[in-house]
Amino acid sequence: MGESVKKVLLRVEGLSKHFGGVYALKNVDLTLFEGDILGIIGPNGSGKTTLINCITGFLKPDGGHVRYRDRDITGFAPHKIARMGITRTFQVMRPYYSLPAYKNLIIPLWSPRVRRLGGWRGGGKHGDRDTVAVDILEEIGFERDSYVPYKLASSLPTGYLKRLELARCIALNPEIVICDEVFSGLTMSEIATMVPLIEKLQMEGITLIMVEHRLRELFRVANRIMVLSYGDKITEGPPEIVIEDERVKEVYLGWEGDEASD
Repeated sequence: MGESVKKVLLRVEGLSKHFGGVYALKNVDLTLFEGDILGIIGPNGSGKTTLINCITGFLKPDGGHVRYRDRDITGFAPHKIARMGITRTFQVMRPYYSLPAYKNLIIPLWSPRVRRLGGWRGGGKHGDRDTVAVDILEEIGFERDSYVPYKLASSLPTGYLKRLELARCIALNPEIVICDEVFSGLTMSEIATMVPLIEKLQMEGITLIMVEHRLRELFRVANRIMVLSYGDKITEGPPEIVIEDERVKEVYLGWEGDEASD
């Protein structure tokens, strides 16, 4: 029996965005299938974060469309897109620094989306949202029997703040989570524990887009890689194919054919 056809969750068609006379995105297409982990790579200034911002409503594109489950959501407000099931992290973390870590999850747990779905993950967990918040943090790697979930977000190191960003996304019961450099700023040991967490989210039915500079770790988890350069999409495919593409080596890895040094 052949492999079942994957359902398209998100389709980006001809997306363009310019700032003054400079194009950050030029007619970019993207298709995200249910269960994917799609990696997006490219040098600084290639348009990666602009693409995420246009998908999630933080920027309005100058051309093209974003379709989620065949519905055109181009230009929708960020909160509306989040309520539909698309959440994202930020390169610069944005917690409520004056609140304990677990209290940062109370707002998404009170969201119309979670209430509509019957509680977090549809399990009817409406009652004690503080307990549910700590449950989520534990899944993301906070030690439940420590005081870490109860510490002010302002006192948490980068590794925990990255996990808190992800936990706030997951608390909304999303279908799609977009991670903007979730490995950035982490130690190797922190990354080693973050990779299986990403894999676990995929196994639990969450579809992911990951913008990353840490290629080794990204290629471990992503099933497809898309490469941007100066706003253009130059290639897309499985990691092992993309990494051998000469255009990728030239624009992203600094490869210059026979002149490249070992």
